[in-house]
Amino acid sequence: MSQAKIIDGNAVAADLRAAVAARVAALKAAGGPTPGLAVVLVGADPASQVYVRNKNKRAVECGMTSFEHFLPPDTTEAELLSVVERLNLDPTVHGILVQLPLPKHIDSQLVIDSIDPAKDVDGFHPINVGRLVTGGPALVPCTPLGCVMLLKRELGSLSGKSAIVLGRSNIVGKPMAQLLLRESATVTIAHSRTHDLPGECRRADIVIAAVGQPEMVRGDWIKPGATVIDVGINRVPGAEPGKTKLVGDVNFAEAVQVAGAITPVPGGVGPMTIAVLLRNALEACCRQNDLPFEEVL
Repeated sequence: MSQAKIIDGNAVAADLRAAVAARVAALKAAGGPTPGLAVVLVGADPASQVYVRNKNKRAVECGMTSFEHFLPPDTTEAELLSVVERLNLDPTVHGILVQLPLPKHIDSQLVIDSIDPAKDVDGFHPINVGRLVTGGPALVPCTPLGCVMLLKRELGSLSGKSAIVLGRSNIVGKPMAQLLLRESATVTIAHSRTHDLPGECRRADIVIAAVGQPEMVRGDWIKPGATVIDVGINRVPGAEPGKTKLVGDVNFAEAVQVAGAITPVPGGVGPMTIAVLLRNALEACCRQNDLPFEEVL
């Protein structure tokens, strides 16, 4: 059997960013508002700082206004909630993202709950979660929506496809399942208590791996010709002493021999997350100004 097609997340993300930028330019040219995205980071984690700055850079490239809020690690819960409330009330800010994880002394769910649902571009607020489940208009978590975009770009319609989601987190697993249901796929959610996990995977046309376990999904778990979306990002020891490398939740070298199409790590799902964040910020801006929003990709 020939090797699986590699799904290029970088290319699809670039297409999405270009489409968002074109829509933002048209919005501004028509005298409409400039979408504003605010990102809040508490603490000095170097990886998070790079990630936040990358989000803001991409926002500016798309013609949006970027607001950065870097807060010290000893910021109190009350101080963070005060920042969120100011952003909620600021009409130039259409999207708010508080970078997770937060320091242990801050209740993350309390902070998420404090974000105006209309500005919740992460899609984590309970109101957006509820609307997603019930089929209402909702801002949707970025990574799962990016996965669906990759799948539809590769497969076209997902209607009737058998899909398995490995992982049941609020950030990826649960919203991923809801989005697949919305596309009329038949969905199984699997997790650490699932009996015969390899057997469940072998029945699926689509495998979404989001468990946070390096290379857990083996090649013989994959149905021949299935489409594999690897959400995992795990840093493991590299071939040289002291070096590390990034791997997914899927054993790529094995799965690429069996699957019909597969995302690599890095370069698969990762680039889609920021691109979808920008799409969500555009949607939030349109909704808040009673302007129509049509899907951009």
